[in-house]
Amino acid sequence: MLRKVTVAQMNYDMQCSLPFLFLIGSLETFAKYTGRTSFERPLLNGVAYAQRVFHHEREMFESQQGWIMNTMKRELAPPQIEYAPVIFSQDTVSYLARIDMMSGEEDRENILRARTTGKAVLTNPFRLLGSNHLGVVLTFAVYRPDLPADASVEQRVEATIGYLGGAFDVESLVENLLSKLAGNQDIVVNVYDVTNASEAMVLYGPPSLDDQVPHLHVSMLDFGDPFRKHEMRYREKPPMPWSAITNPLGTFVIWMLLGYIICAAWSRYDKVSEDCRKMEELKTQAEAADVAKSQFLATVSHEIRTPMNGVLGMLDMLLGTDLTMTQKDFAQTAQMCGRALITLINDVLDRAKIEAGKLELEAVPFDLRSLMDDVISLFSSKSREKCIELAVFVCDNVPKVVIGDPWRFRQILTNLVGNAVKFTERGHVFVRVCLAENSNVEGNQVIHGTMNGKVGKVESTANGAFNTLSGFESADRRNNWQYFKLLLSDKESLLDDFDGENSNQNDSDRVTLAISIEDTGVGIPLHAQDRVFTPFMQADSSTSRNYGGTGIGLSISKCLAELMGGQISFTSRPFVGSTFTFSATLKRSYKDASADSSRSLSEALPTAFKGMKAILVDGRPVRSAVTRYHLKRLGIIVQVVNNMSAGHKVFSGLNGATILREKAAMLFIESDFWRPETDVQLLNSLREHKNGQLSDVPKVVVLVTSEADKDKYGSIFDIVMCKPLRASTIASCIQQLLKVEMPERKDNQNRPSFLRSLLVGKNILVVDDNKVNLRVAAAALKKYGAKVHCVESGKDAISLLQPPHCFDACFMDVQMPEMDGFEATRQIRKMEMKANEERKNKLASIEGSTFVECHLPVLAMTADVIQATYEECIKSGMDGYVSKPFDEEQLYQAVSRLVVGTTDSAV
Repeated sequence: MLRKVTVAQMNYDMQCSLPFLFLIGSLETFAKYTGRTSFERPLLNGVAYAQRVFHHEREMFESQQGWIMNTMKRELAPPQIEYAPVIFSQDTVSYLARIDMMSGEEDRENILRARTTGKAVLTNPFRLLGSNHLGVVLTFAVYRPDLPADASVEQRVEATIGYLGGAFDVESLVENLLSKLAGNQDIVVNVYDVTNASEAMVLYGPPSLDDQVPHLHVSMLDFGDPFRKHEMRYREKPPMPWSAITNPLGTFVIWMLLGYIICAAWSRYDKVSEDCRKMEELKTQAEAADVAKSQFLATVSHEIRTPMNGVLGMLDMLLGTDLTMTQKDFAQTAQMCGRALITLINDVLDRAKIEAGKLELEAVPFDLRSLMDDVISLFSSKSREKCIELAVFVCDNVPKVVIGDPWRFRQILTNLVGNAVKFTERGHVFVRVCLAENSNVEGNQVIHGTMNGKVGKVESTANGAFNTLSGFESADRRNNWQYFKLLLSDKESLLDDFDGENSNQNDSDRVTLAISIEDTGVGIPLHAQDRVFTPFMQADSSTSRNYGGTGIGLSISKCLAELMGGQISFTSRPFVGSTFTFSATLKRSYKDASADSSRSLSEALPTAFKGMKAILVDGRPVRSAVTRYHLKRLGIIVQVVNNMSAGHKVFSGLNGATILREKAAMLFIESDFWRPETDVQLLNSLREHKNGQLSDVPKVVVLVTSEADKDKYGSIFDIVMCKPLRASTIASCIQQLLKVEMPERKDNQNRPSFLRSLLVGKNILVVDDNKVNLRVAAAALKKYGAKVHCVESGKDAISLLQPPHCFDACFMDVQMPEMDGFEATRQIRKMEMKANEERKNKLASIEGSTFVECHLPVLAMTADVIQATYEECIKSGMDGYVSKPFDEEQLYQAVSRLVVGTTDSAV
């Protein structure tokens, strides 16, 4: 094994490799080739190739590569005349990928010298990126093939197309050579003068070595004398003879070593045992601390919610009295602040539950589209105040009914949509729901520029507006019209009459949804984007002062999305906007929603409006698709035109015959595409048809984003519809406009009257040790006609509920002195069981008698939302619970489930 290794030889190897490197077509190929040929460059730690890019070529280069150039500090590369981004790299230096080598002082100097001299240039020693070891970099300039051999400096600079570099990691190089030479074996080094090969002269090392021992390695030494030859030979050190360890001294040393090993092992065993004991103690302390933390949070929650229950309850009672406008405004403001405090408490408790791993998700069927409409309606007044577009769009292939946790799903949406509305002063907030696989496919096509030959740019219209919902630029280029058009073209041709619950049942029961919330607000500063999901952290101190909030909502949303089997991410550009996207894995529900007697209003609407035709005037494709989506949910067929001129042709063509042929019942016009000075002709034409008493004259509806526009357009159009659009609001307007008879619904939508029908005349016992809470609960129940009796302890409740009694239900506080609500409920169930046995025995001897078991519905009233879980209530014999402060929604859900049919429950 004979090889002479010099720097000159390594330079020659790299130059010979150049023709092959430029035949490589990808980073993976480059990495494989350089890895397989690394033996030809034993002194190099790795090889990389950087392309020369001018500033005017940067945008096209980054679009083609699909990434953005960074500096040595992993920051965005600042503008400069030219760049040298690394596009190919060996695996050992893969951390250099995407880095602009011009951003480093040593590398920049090396590059400039290499391309002007046309020779390999070596840097001074410096700390290498990645390993942080001392090293040097050897750089070659790569020129175009037509460069003449005697080129000038200017010609070489102009002909440069890239740079090939190799890194010498000195520390790793030395360690590698030593490990290769010695390994775990002892070696003996000898230096010979081999000018006369038959009589080699020993210049260094032991004079006598066994010639039969094979050489491990032989290297030539060049001392500058061309007539003399020298060799350095490495041999394995001969093993120690057994006689060296059989003498008394060797025996003593061995016993000493054995004793030391035994002593060290025993000491180590003692230390490990002590460490295990300490770990057990720390584990016990941590478990106790976790229990104490949960108890502390439960106590704090109870102590805060208890007085808040009284505050909000009394405010609700106050608002039910005769107040002046000023007094009512004060009371509503106080009520709003109290509810905000309750929301904050809930968020903190949710975060604590998530950290403790005690947050469990429900699995119930729910209507996804109705839930999206409900979330949007929460922020409708705020969006109208700001005059911004707020819209939701659900793709056709998304199932109508899914199984999951609707409350936690709504919580994520509420957090994200609330943030979007809060930080947006102009433009839009757009919520879009589609299947995750479709989102990935179409999104990748947009990013990689496969649509119509474009390179992933956000398309804009002739007047400079962007093809988005509101015409403002969005942070995520995948939400423009080109992406939206892909979703529509893939779905609408196959799913015009798609019903989610009747989709192909052979598919997997699980469905992964991708939900994006796009806004055109202030965006998130670059320096704050790393801590967006950190609890209680905001972009800066001014965010809390200007917009409010605690910074915990996004953290909870991230945890909930992960619990649902998904993840959350975002794209944000300062002063452009943000787009948050999260995914969630739910189950398909094949239940026929139409067979449910308690179906929602939107499910009954298509039967009333199905087959109607309408024309929509809107020049923004994304927005018109959203409006068409909502109308299509009602069964309305929509034709979209770009402007009023096109709409005028539809209505006035062929002397009015088109109207009769199309039979369009409605004309929807976006307010920003209404031009009074030019579009009045259409209205006049419509009025003429009205005067002619044509039955098929369409009604004209204008769509606005602000309540103030109602007065502006109210006298011109038949009706003014204020966005955001929802199926129920559109149906209400159309019903009012066209006098359409709505199908009767089987359930009661008027919850207050429904509650009254359930509670009127019922005898209800309220048990609470807090007098204020007693007054609040009693007032809430009396509001719906119930007869309420109040007691302040569990013992008093037991004495009143001794069979026979006259109560139809009991609302029981959980935390009370002497006897808590759980123990009181257990005693009540024991009394009921005994009374039922006695009645059953008495009625057994009477012929024709029927036995009805006595069971009093008991609902827990608790401010401790951590400990008073549903399972604990059921375990103690309760039928459910409502958390303090409870509102009409909670009361409706609890009472409608339990009180119906309990008129004869008393014994």
